[in-house]
This record gives sequence, C-alpha cells and structure tokens, in this order.
Amino acid sequence: MILLLKGLTTHMAISKDKKQALVSEMSQLFANAKGTAVAKYQSISVADLQDLRRAAREAGVTIKVVKNRLVRVAMGSQDIYKNADTSALVGQLLYAFSTDDEVMPAKVLHEFAKTHPALELVAGFSGEGIAQGSADVTALASLPSKHQLIAEVVAQLLSPVHDVTNALSGNLHALLDGIEAKATA
Repeated sequence: MILLLKGLTTHMAISKDKKQALVSEMSQLFANAKGTAVAKYQSISVADLQDLRRAAREAGVTIKVVKNRLVRVAMGSQDIYKNADTSALVGQLLYAFSTDDEVMPAKVLHEFAKTHPALELVAGFSGEGIAQGSADVTALASLPSKHQLIAEVVAQLLSPVHDVTNALSGNLHALLDGIEAKATA
C-alpha cells in the first residue's frame, strides 16, 4: 500500500548516463562562458521561470537548473575552474551563462529579481574562473552590456565627424542663401 502525504514530493534518482550527460553539458557551458551568474530561485513559479528563460534567451543567456554537486564535478573537470571557490553553491540554485558577454548573465537575473524578489543573486564566475560574491555580481549587473559600451564608444568617435558635418552644412546653406539673394536682387 502506498501512502501519499500532501505537500511531500519525491525526486526520482537520475541514471548514471543522465548525470554524465548533464556534467558534460555543464562542462561545455563553463568552458565557453565569458560570465556566469548564480541565483537562488526558491518559491518562484514554473511560469515565472519560463518567463526568465525566455528573457535570458533573447539576451543570449542560457539558464540551467542542475544539482550543485554535478556543477562542482563539471567545474572540477575544467582547468580554469578547478580551484574556484564553490562554497556559495548551496541550496536550490539556477545558473546563467553567456558565451559572448561577461555582464549579461548577471544583468538578466538582476532585472528579473526586480519584479521577482524571491530570486536572489548569490554568486558568479568570470570566464577566467574567478569566483565572485553576491555583491560583486550585483555590481556587475549595473554595468552597461558589451553592446552598450561599443555603441557609446562609436557615438563618441563619430561625435567630431557630426560636428564638422553640421558646421559645413550650415556654412553651405549660408553660401547658397547668399547666392540666391544676389540672383534675385
């Protein structure tokens, strides 16, 4: 006879092959990541997690929910992360990875946490394998993204060109107005 208790959930053990596949996938994510952010997500609904995954996908960020023990194994298999401090990897966590932007994983999680306070940034890892605390990851989230920085630099570089073009355009208009005034006089 099976007795089911209300509110009690059981987790099926995953097979060894499935664990190896997850470790392999996580190893690849860590190997290719320029930045990783880690957050607690307890008491966030499945629908909200789907919204987070959608927002992350649009920003080029991959979200994974994997047992911390398997993450430690995956990190241990990478020379860069082998000696990283993983003491913050405790509890129900999700991992956000980006292969092309160091800031975006932290930014995506931080933005989501503004409307979902149950999501809490707890740690992060740089692409060089350096562990970051929650304060570091939150500070990182406030930085502009790589694309924003590039756009700002391009705008700064083009600013003198625009100024010269506008000045020449103004002088040309004045010259043409003068010629037109002479012609009609």
